[in-house]
Amino acid sequence: MRIIAGSYKGRQLQSVPGKLTRPTTDKVKEAVFQVIGPFFNEGSCLDLFAGSGSLGLEALSRGMTSGVFVDKNPKAIHTIHENVKLLKLAEQTEIFRAEAFRALQAASKRNLQFDLIFLDPPYGKVSYVKLLERISNLQLLKSNGMIYYEHGTSEKMPKEIGSFLMSKQADYGGTISITIYKRR
Repeated sequence: MRIIAGSYKGRQLQSVPGKLTRPTTDKVKEAVFQVIGPFFNEGSCLDLFAGSGSLGLEALSRGMTSGVFVDKNPKAIHTIHENVKLLKLAEQTEIFRAEAFRALQAASKRNLQFDLIFLDPPYGKVSYVKLLERISNLQLLKSNGMIYYEHGTSEKMPKEIGSFLMSKQADYGGTISITIYKRR
């Protein structure tokens, strides 16, 4: 697993040990960043269900100025800290060990809003409807922001949910689907 483009292009990242996480492949990551924006001119991102943090770190490498990383798995949190240290991004990141819905509530209490939100929950374990509705209700996405949602191909995502409208959906490799939402 590596950073594909930007300031940290080619840098290797550590993976979370064990089989509790499912890393986004370089092929999928490259295709997705061509859709959501090959490069960014500042902005903040939230990497929820972060695993190793590779999606948020890729966004930082491509020009996002800050990132918040959340996972409830202690091994994932340790791996994110190691990857952030490796890339010397401690000043630009916040890392929290928390359950996703609690983390969203905490972000709302801090009046945080994000330009880009990465959602890569364990397939079939989290209600995408509840998750997207909570993000919408808490107004965590900036008006021109985007949500990247990685899910199994068997999950059929709605065209509209809360204040979000689907802008793109694509399947990768037969088991992985990506849905991009933007605010209406």
